Amino acid sequence: MGTTDGVTWITSEGHVEDDEGGDDAMGRLTGDERRRLILETLRSAGHTPATRLADDLGVATETVRRDLTTLEGHGLVRRTHGGAYPVEGAAFETNLAARSTAWVAEKQRIAAATVEHLGPTESLFLDEGYTQQLIAEELVRSGRALTVVTASLPAAAALAVSPTIEVVMLGGRLRPGTLAPVDHWTTSMLEQFVIDLAILGANGITRDTGLTVPNGAVAAVKSTAMRVSRRRVFVGAHHKFGITSFCRFAQVGEFEALITDTGLPSSEAHRYAALGPQVLRA
Repeated sequence: MGTTDGVTWITSEGHVEDDEGGDDAMGRLTGDERRRLILETLRSAGHTPATRLADDLGVATETVRRDLTTLEGHGLVRRTHGGAYPVEGAAFETNLAARSTAWVAEKQRIAAATVEHLGPTESLFLDEGYTQQLIAEELVRSGRALTVVTASLPAAAALAVSPTIEVVMLGGRLRPGTLAPVDHWTTSMLEQFVIDLAILGANGITRDTGLTVPNGAVAAVKSTAMRVSRRRVFVGAHHKFGITSFCRFAQVGEFEALITDTGLPSSEAHRYAALGPQVLRA
C-alpha cells in the first residue's frame, strides 16, 4: 500500500507495485515514492516532458508514462503528448511564475483575440492570471481609451503606462502566488461598479460543472465580477477545458464568449457553443 496526496495504490498482492520489477535505480525508490517525486516536480516546474522526468529519476520513459497514467486517474495530473502538467485543486495551485512558462504562444494569441473581441466597451474588469497580464499589455498597444478595474497587480502595472487607460486597482489581502487581492475588501469595492465587460479566467472549465478555481476567496471575487458586469468573456488555454477544481463561480451559459486556442478540438468547441457562448479558437 502507498499514498500520494491521500491517494492509495494497492496491488493484488497488497503492496505498492514498482513498474521496474522492484526498486528503481534512483535510491531504490518504490513506485509510490517515484510518483510522489514526479508530482512534486510537475507542481514546481509546471508542464514537463516524460523523457525529462525519466532522466531525473533514472528510470525508463515507459515507467514514467505508466506513473503519469496512474496520477491522471486520480485527478492529480493531466497527460499531454509527451508529458504532463499538474491539475490544480483545493490542495494545490500554480503561481504566476509557472503560468508564464507554459503555452505562452497560445496565451499571446488568446490575448490578441480578446482585445479584438471587446467591441464598444468603455469599462472592463480584468481578472488575475498570466493570460490577463498579456491582455493588459495588448490593451496598451491597442491605444484604446478604457477604464479597467483589475484584481491583478501585474496587470495594473502593465496598464499604468498607458495615457489612455484609467486603472482602478482593487484592494484587499494580497495572495503572494498570484499577486491578486481577495476577501471582503475586494468584493465590497467591486460591488460599487457597473462594468461593461468582465474578462475572467478559471483553473478549470467543463460543460457540466462550469467554471471552477481552487480557492473560495478567489471564487468570491470572480462571482462578484460576474454580477456587476453586463457582458462576460472567459479566456483560457485549451488545457483548462475538461478540468474541475474545487470552487465553482459560474456556469458556461453565463458567458457570451469563450476565447481559447486551437488546441481545443473543434468538436469539443461545438459542444461548448451549444450551451450558449460563442467559442473562439485563436
